[in-house]
Amino acid sequence: MDKLLIRGGRRLQGDLTISGAKNAALPEMCAALLTAAPVRLTNVPRLQDVSTMLKLLRNMGVSAERRTDDADEVLLHASRIDKLEAPYDLVKTMRASILALGPLLARFGQARVSLPGGCAIGSRPVDQHIRGLQAMGAQIEVEHGYIVARAERLKGARITTDMVTVTGTENLLMAATLADGETVLENAAQEPEITDLAEMLIAMGAQIEGHGTSRIRVQGVTQLHGAEHRIIPDRIETGTFLCAVAAAGGDVLLKDARAEHLDAVIDKLREAGVAIESGSAEGRGWIRVKSDGRLKAVSFRTSEYPAFPTDMQAQFMTLDCIAEGASRVTETIFENRFMHVNELLRLGADIAINGHLALVQGVARLSGAAVMATDLRASASLVIAGLVADGQTTVDRIYHLDRGYDRMEAKLRSIGADIERVTA
Repeated sequence: MDKLLIRGGRRLQGDLTISGAKNAALPEMCAALLTAAPVRLTNVPRLQDVSTMLKLLRNMGVSAERRTDDADEVLLHASRIDKLEAPYDLVKTMRASILALGPLLARFGQARVSLPGGCAIGSRPVDQHIRGLQAMGAQIEVEHGYIVARAERLKGARITTDMVTVTGTENLLMAATLADGETVLENAAQEPEITDLAEMLIAMGAQIEGHGTSRIRVQGVTQLHGAEHRIIPDRIETGTFLCAVAAAGGDVLLKDARAEHLDAVIDKLREAGVAIESGSAEGRGWIRVKSDGRLKAVSFRTSEYPAFPTDMQAQFMTLDCIAEGASRVTETIFENRFMHVNELLRLGADIAINGHLALVQGVARLSGAAVMATDLRASASLVIAGLVADGQTTVDRIYHLDRGYDRMEAKLRSIGADIERVTA
C-alpha cells in the first residue's frame, strides 16, 4: 500500500496547472449515456474515480477510450448498450455511480442501479433522486439492494427537493433532458459543476435555463446528439493548493484556475493574511497566492454553494491549527466530517470537538508523525500539515487521495515540497 513521506519546512515557489474537476467529470461521463452519438471530453483528470467510472460505463457496453494513461481526453460512445445496470461491486467504491440512474431511465426506459451503501463522512441518502424520478412518472422499487426503475417515457414535472443535493440535481437534470414536456427543478444545487454539466447538455441539444440558480427549467427533447466539451478546473484542488501555499509560505501561480468559483474560500484566506491575485489570459484563469509569516486564525461555517464548501473544511482547519489565535469551525453538511481531527492531534494540533463545532487553538508548530487518511479531503489536510510540521510525516492509506487529486505529490514537488510516494 502506498504512503507519502513528507519532510516539512520548505517554502513553495513556482507554478502548477490545476486539473479538470472530478465532480464535473463524473456526471459528464454519465451524460454520454443520453445519446448514441460520440461524446468527447477534454481536461479529464487522471483519478481513481475516473478510472472506476470508465470501468462502469464499459461494463454497460459503452466504448470508452482514453488514448494513453497520460491523455486528458476521453471519447465515449454509447451506441451499443447491452446492460442497463450499475452493479454493487463498482458502485460500492464510488457513490457517483448513482448518476447512471437518470440517463439510463430517460433514454432506455429502465435501469438497475445498486444502492451506494455507507460513506465514511456521513449519510448521503438517494431518496431525493428516487422521489424526483417518481414525480416524472417512473415506477421504482428497491429490491435486494438495487434501485429498479422503469418508465415508458419520463414526463416533465415540477420537483422540489427536501434538501439541496448536488448529485440529485444532476441526476434529475440529465433525466429531464429527454422527458416529455417541461421539468422545473426547485431548490436545485448551484455548484459550478452543475452549471458545467448543463452547458455540456446544451451543447448536446438540450434546452435548459436557470442553471447556476436554485430554479432550473428543462424543456425535454426527443433525442440528444454528440458534442465536445472541456471540463472546468477543479475548484477543490485549487483551494487545496491555495491552503498548502498559505500554510507553508511562498509564492505560487496556479494556472487554469477559476477564482470566481472559490469566492468564500479566497475571502477567508485574505482574512487570514494571505495575498491573492487573480485574472485570465488566453481564455484561461489564473490565481497567484503569496504567504509570509504566521497567519491569523479565522472562523468559518460550511454550507451549500456559494458559501464555504464542506470539501475545503479539513484543509482550512489545518491552517487554523498553526495560525495565531483561536477559531471556530462549524460543519453543517456531513455529520462525520471531523475524522481528520484525531490525526491532526497526533501532529500536535490543539482541537476540541463539540458536536458539529470544532474549537481550534493555534499552536506555534506541528511535529511530524505517522498519520492515517480517513477520507479524500482529510488526506489532503494531512498532507498540508506535513508540509509545515517539523521532521518527517508519513501519510498512510493515500488511496483516498488518489480518488480526487491528480498526482498531488508530483505537483507539490514541482513547487519545492520535499514529498515522495513510497510503496510499503
